[in-house]
Amino acid sequence: MSRHYHLGLLYLVKLLIDADGIADEKELEALHQIKVKEAIPEDIYITFDADIRKLKEREIYERSIELINQCKDDEKLKIFSILYKLSEVDGRVHVKEIKLLLYSINTAGLEFDDVVNYAKRNNLTIF
Repeated sequence: MSRHYHLGLLYLVKLLIDADGIADEKELEALHQIKVKEAIPEDIYITFDADIRKLKEREIYERSIELINQCKDDEKLKIFSILYKLSEVDGRVHVKEIKLLLYSINTAGLEFDDVVNYAKRNNLTIF
């Protein structure tokens, strides 16, 4: 996968984890699992980690959408399918997580049903 894919995914994962104001241990473990499963190179993760420390939430969001819009449609679907599954990982789906997910999917030019179907079709799991 491309650098755009990896960084866009990581930025949105961070925003989704923080959306409800609680960075649950399961969500943080999910971030680690995503890094492993998606084979995100260490240099990209270091860039991500440095950026989230200095950028404001809005800047992270704008950067993530900019990166994702450079991805192919199947990469976009995979990113949002991962986010969809991540929203369920702590056992509760917060309204702010749903809003972020729906708004981001729309901004990327996708349909929510396509994301859900992609996740089901590919038997996508976080753990």
